[in-house]
Amino acid sequence: MIISSSLLRLYSRPSANSGQRIRLKRCLEGISLWLAVMLMLFVHPLYAEANETDNVGQFHFVDGQGQWQEPALVLESDFDVRISGLIADSRLLRRFRNTSDRWREGVFVFPLPEKASVYGLTMKVGERTIEGKVQPKETARRTYEKAKQAGQHAANVEQQRPNLFTARVANIPPGETVSVELKYQQPVQYQAGVFELTVPTTLTPRYMPGKALSAAPDQWQGGWAVPTTEVPDAVAISPFTVNPGDVADDSHRAVINLVIDSGLPLESVSSPSHRLATSQDGQTFSVRPDGGEILMDRDFVVRWRPVAGLEPSAAVFHQSWEGEDYLMAMLVPGESGTMVLPRDLVFVIDTSGSMAGESIRQARDALQAGLDTLTPRDRFNVIQFNSQTHSLFMQPEVATGNNLARARQYVDRLRADGGTEMAPALSRALEGGGETEDGARVRQVIFITDGAVGNEAALFRQIRQQLGNQRLFTVAIGSAPNRHFMREAARWGRGTYTAIHSPSDVDGPLQALFSAMESPVLTDIRVNWPGQNAGQESFPRRPGDLFQGEPLIHVVRGVPAMGQLEVSGRLPGGRDWTRALDLQQAASATGLHRHWAREKIDSLEDEAKVAGREPDKASLTELAVQHGLMSTYTSFVAVDSTPARSAETPMTSDNLPTLLPAGSQAGMLRYPQTATPAPLLIAIGLVGLMFSLAIVLLQRRAFS
Repeated sequence: MIISSSLLRLYSRPSANSGQRIRLKRCLEGISLWLAVMLMLFVHPLYAEANETDNVGQFHFVDGQGQWQEPALVLESDFDVRISGLIADSRLLRRFRNTSDRWREGVFVFPLPEKASVYGLTMKVGERTIEGKVQPKETARRTYEKAKQAGQHAANVEQQRPNLFTARVANIPPGETVSVELKYQQPVQYQAGVFELTVPTTLTPRYMPGKALSAAPDQWQGGWAVPTTEVPDAVAISPFTVNPGDVADDSHRAVINLVIDSGLPLESVSSPSHRLATSQDGQTFSVRPDGGEILMDRDFVVRWRPVAGLEPSAAVFHQSWEGEDYLMAMLVPGESGTMVLPRDLVFVIDTSGSMAGESIRQARDALQAGLDTLTPRDRFNVIQFNSQTHSLFMQPEVATGNNLARARQYVDRLRADGGTEMAPALSRALEGGGETEDGARVRQVIFITDGAVGNEAALFRQIRQQLGNQRLFTVAIGSAPNRHFMREAARWGRGTYTAIHSPSDVDGPLQALFSAMESPVLTDIRVNWPGQNAGQESFPRRPGDLFQGEPLIHVVRGVPAMGQLEVSGRLPGGRDWTRALDLQQAASATGLHRHWAREKIDSLEDEAKVAGREPDKASLTELAVQHGLMSTYTSFVAVDSTPARSAETPMTSDNLPTLLPAGSQAGMLRYPQTATPAPLLIAIGLVGLMFSLAIVLLQRRAFS
């Protein structure tokens, strides 16, 4: 506008040269019209940006200038984990300390293990302890809101995803602390002779595909995303993500203590994520991070390996609960498969913005390691995806030296940027259902990603529909991947799941993965428990194929620890395989009834998905309440009956952020900010002024 005003003054000066004056006037008209067009082009991306699904709403952690302010609540966490056999029982204590002079409500979205069974909630206020109860989710919400409005101390925890939860704590007094303790259990992972347990502490911000269901909200919001056509609950799974320096020095820190009682002599206890301090008492190990507290910016991962030659190949556990018997069996087939047929191997690598930093380097290393396994009999392709999908080849090409060299150069040049449009990449990778011209090839897909998406259910549905006779293997990348997506995608893809935790952790897990991909060890698996009708209450109902080093884990209700469990299947080459386990040798265990209930809930939900119908909400709610479990339809709520805050005293809600996962770049930060359309309004004003100037000049020309 300064340039246009100067030109207009120049145009208004008297001049003896009328030709020069006409040329100047036409020049001004052209400049004005071009500036107007350019400003219109400038306005469009501003308008689009104002309507993108990852735009944030207003938030009380910003001041009047839109600058981040430290939250008033300080978050402290203690994890106490005790591992016995194949079950890890955890107590997670969250302390919400109010450092302000106002009453507060704390809201915190946090991860738990993807197979966690949450079975207890306790709220502690001063010397008082209030036990929580499982209620249907809508009932629990109403109970909590009523208590909050009445000024009572209250806590509510509900499940957003199988590995993502929201805790709400109401009426935290000024200068005081309210604690919430969660009890949950999870199965211990066992693969290729190594046990592994993961304690998640933060999450990678998830991409929300689809179109916004509404404009960016004009009120305070608890999440950075707005609902979309594909992720209608986006606001509930998008906590703000900040740097450690944006919270108090003693906030978002965790103390973790593990006790490992495996019943086996251990050769080693290690972690790919943290340095450990360990102590041993017989066969029991106590483990904690070296140095005490850790920053909640990555998953805490612990692995332990039995002494060579003493790895378990079979185990049975028993529990009696409320008059019912529960049994869990683990069996590792001792045979190893051998790949007979050549492969079509498709590598899919996530190059979206969430993979920027250390993640994309790990992903490139993983893909290069996969290329090294190819032989001249194999064909392959490399597909990358972010906001768009791109393939190295139009179709899988023979793994010649020249093609492999092209692929390695292609992979080395990959950079991370843009959105996570996963569905088109899956569609391209799985197109054709794995059918080949002569049927003499095995088609395998390796999917390398952090799984940071919010539309998991739609992607699982796509895998089921497009898989055909091929197999999908997933490789989780990063310090806080979406393990629920990675594990379930592999399960629906009839493959296996592998996690890479750090640059030094690439070789071991990938070597196990590529060995497993050589062929399934056991197919057509049948599990027969004693008793004619016992199979109706055993899970999983239809066990998938087993790969090298992978155990079969089965749980049943209503079968006493008597008789034999018979497992049969088919080995590579068509040979039959059978194994019997003596149930009288079962070791005593706890938590099996919750594991069985969780498996049954998952099985019923799977059956509904495959059939394309809604799950039986009433039956699932009844099952979860009976076993005291949180689920899709049930939540925990605890209320202190004594009012603490008067109705006249205001209360402010604090939506606590999560920390940026270690190794991520600043582009993944999701700071709250005021949702003001100032840039858009300024641009619209400039366009209006430029058009006004153009119209004035044209009018002068018409009447001159």
